[in-house]
Amino acid sequence: MECAQEELKKILKKCQTKKVDIKKLQIIDTFLTEYKKPKTRKQTYCKVVIILCLVAYAVHYYFSDLSSKRCSLIMPQLVRYAFRPPENCNFCQNVDHIARVSAISSQEFAERYAYSATPVIVEDATQNWTALEKFNYWYFRDIYNNAKRKQKILDCQFLPYKTGFHDLFEALDMPRQRVDFLEGHQEKPWYFGWSNCNPETAEEFRRHYGRPYFLPETSENNAVDWFFIGTSGLGAHMHIDNVRLPSWQAQLSGSKLWLLAPPPECYFQCKSFDAIVKKGDVIVLDTNKWYHQTFVQPGDISLTIGAEYD
Repeated sequence: MECAQEELKKILKKCQTKKVDIKKLQIIDTFLTEYKKPKTRKQTYCKVVIILCLVAYAVHYYFSDLSSKRCSLIMPQLVRYAFRPPENCNFCQNVDHIARVSAISSQEFAERYAYSATPVIVEDATQNWTALEKFNYWYFRDIYNNAKRKQKILDCQFLPYKTGFHDLFEALDMPRQRVDFLEGHQEKPWYFGWSNCNPETAEEFRRHYGRPYFLPETSENNAVDWFFIGTSGLGAHMHIDNVRLPSWQAQLSGSKLWLLAPPPECYFQCKSFDAIVKKGDVIVLDTNKWYHQTFVQPGDISLTIGAEYD
């Protein structure tokens, strides 16, 4: 206990030198005072553990480089799910499959799908995109390595899933044998995703794809695009996104099975269903309402790109 008291004093002194608002850390001084008061050993131990955890957590986030983080405090996924506001189940009550459409006008898309949370696959939205032939693992490796040499890389979000990669550059540094994963061989499957928030690379990428033709004329794409790439056997776990807007995701190579499920409060009113999204398809849905999981199908490496739209 004496050791814990000394550590708290050190933390308080460090905060003072860093010009931290001491009022916000008054809990430390309170603890040092309260510690001297007679209490049962069990009460003291519990309070010490709780206070030390809270202080360590706060100090860690304060002194870390917050300029590279979107939030100073990341809410654990289970907590986000637990405190997620309940959905009105009207959005999914009459939905039992993902519709497939083509040659749909922006007006019809706006009326039927754009803001209704009804999922849909548009089959002809990537016909003029050179990204279908241009984009692959080696293309992204070269683009990002070149940008890194120019020190043009920003701290975008990276999703390693179950691959163990720590960042995008590690993921783009696999040996060819693993990149060309073949089922039945010793190489491990891989799957990861990332957001692109670099203006230079975004300009290069967007030369090869455009805003999907079916989006409402008044809507705009989010400035940040997302990419997901990987081999068969993996995919994204069942989850729901914490975003503001619906989104589209174009399948540029390979194929993926999408499994959609309603939120728990709608289990008895809505159905779960799935669909295969093939090369050239664009799936549109509100991932903030639908729980979704993806499975890369056997065959070519799966590569998708997507963005939110308003």
